[in-house]
Amino acid sequence: MTETNVIQASNNHKPIWYEPFLDRGIIPDFIMRLGVRNLLQVRLKEINFGDIQKNQQRKSIYVNQLKERPIAEHTNKANEQHYEVSTEFMQTCLGQRMKYSCCLFPNGNETLDEAEECMLESYCVKARLQDGMNILDLGCGWGSLCLYLCEKYPNAKITALSNSSTQREYINGIAQQKGFKNLNVITADVKEFDFEDESKFDRILSIEMFEHMKNYEFLFSKISNWLKPQGLLFVHIFCHREQPYDFVIDDGWMAKYFFTGGTMPSADLFSYFQTNLRVVDQWTINGIHYSKTSEAWLKMMDKNKIQAINHLKTTYGEDAVTWFHRWRTFYIAVAELFKYNNGNEWCVTHYLFEKKGQ
Repeated sequence: MTETNVIQASNNHKPIWYEPFLDRGIIPDFIMRLGVRNLLQVRLKEINFGDIQKNQQRKSIYVNQLKERPIAEHTNKANEQHYEVSTEFMQTCLGQRMKYSCCLFPNGNETLDEAEECMLESYCVKARLQDGMNILDLGCGWGSLCLYLCEKYPNAKITALSNSSTQREYINGIAQQKGFKNLNVITADVKEFDFEDESKFDRILSIEMFEHMKNYEFLFSKISNWLKPQGLLFVHIFCHREQPYDFVIDDGWMAKYFFTGGTMPSADLFSYFQTNLRVVDQWTINGIHYSKTSEAWLKMMDKNKIQAINHLKTTYGEDAVTWFHRWRTFYIAVAELFKYNNGNEWCVTHYLFEKKGQ
């Protein structure tokens, strides 16, 4: 079995004949959901050889190849697809905290706003945060975490790093409205950026950013230099329970429109990258929580359809209606992905790392 055969999912996909129908919004949701489930079955066959030895071989080769790849690929495309979309559009979908990542539904019946708060609070507990710390929110999105930390820890110094100018403007605006004086938002690409004074942070938290990365060896090395000797790194990722894989641009609708260059980590992937940082704790969260999150986003967007389309015109112009349907398809696909096998196939994993030698 060659490395190429082991690593690559099949690229023998037929042309995506159904795209025009998705773009026009004429496929009923229940048909779309059935289609997504069928594609998920195909994906599972591609990444599972039905043999534990071959599966581990595939994973080992993938891990070794990651160490030779760039730290990230197609970062400009990722920005276009998600993070430079107008903030006003995202406000028609997300909760009050603008958390564009998995939320937590401990009782199953929380509102989206409540579920945002539950997950944010869980980060504080798991990352062992305390007031007065110097904290970095790495890949800060629309500021759900860094703004929450400013409120909860008024004596902490919060830094937020994102490569999106749209997000920086929004976060600074909210911080100014709320009178926060302990937040600094930086727009930069993590591939090239470095802090002038290294070993400065007590805690670094990163929420659903590592899925846009490839060379974790290099990334963890860089982050370790930003941590104080007793500092900790907390990472939240979505993942497959066993096998990591790439989103290849000619490999399907999701990679083409929403996750070009992305990575689907396995739940254990980061345990293979402990040269500079050591895993001290790990938590797994059932995928149902992400399914509920995406269903809530879909419901919000449908409720605010007219406003959503108007705001999409800022980014997509005359294609705004087409992209409204694409965002609907995206939210449905995410919901079905994480609901598959009762949330036990794709899930969310939290990691806590410390610097080696502590």
